[in-house]
Amino acid sequence: MLGPRGVTRARQLRPLRLWPRRPWGDGSIMASMQKRLQKELLALQNDPPPGMTLNEKSVQNSITQWIVDMEGAPGTLYEGEKFQLLFKFSSRYPFDSPQVMFTGENIPVHPHVYSNGHICLSILTEDWSPALSVQSVCLSIISMLSSCKEKRRPPDNSFYVRTCNKNPKKTKWWYHDIISSKNSNDLDDTC
Repeated sequence: MLGPRGVTRARQLRPLRLWPRRPWGDGSIMASMQKRLQKELLALQNDPPPGMTLNEKSVQNSITQWIVDMEGAPGTLYEGEKFQLLFKFSSRYPFDSPQVMFTGENIPVHPHVYSNGHICLSILTEDWSPALSVQSVCLSIISMLSSCKEKRRPPDNSFYVRTCNKNPKKTKWWYHDIISSKNSNDLDDTC
């Protein structure tokens, strides 16, 4: 497009609208969430991360709550141990992270896992991205457990378990492993 005196000027582009002009109703959001969960459910069934299997009974009544059975990775402190992860999805998933926690009788003893099953892992809260998935969360948890050098609870476990909300997403986590080393001598790699 030519402007005055033959000078080429760029076309003015309108900003791309990411949302429809009218607000979404709950039905559209729910349909989007259910479609994404069905896709992830199939992916987890067909290509689960190593040592993970979907507990089929957990999804029979609701697609918004899953239990994933997990076995400790070979060659780690958790080799041969069996755990269960509970995933709860809100209607805002994948824009909102799932609530993920260990459940059942065997909660791993780990510096980032509280005895009530709550997991201190940044991708479950402020580092969540809609690009992440159930599989990527599972892989992060496997990696977290596999890299553990010593089985121990977080130092504030007793206080936290007594005072925390039942929903771990309502916790304001402090990630001590990213604090400078001069300030974290006694905090080490705890949550």
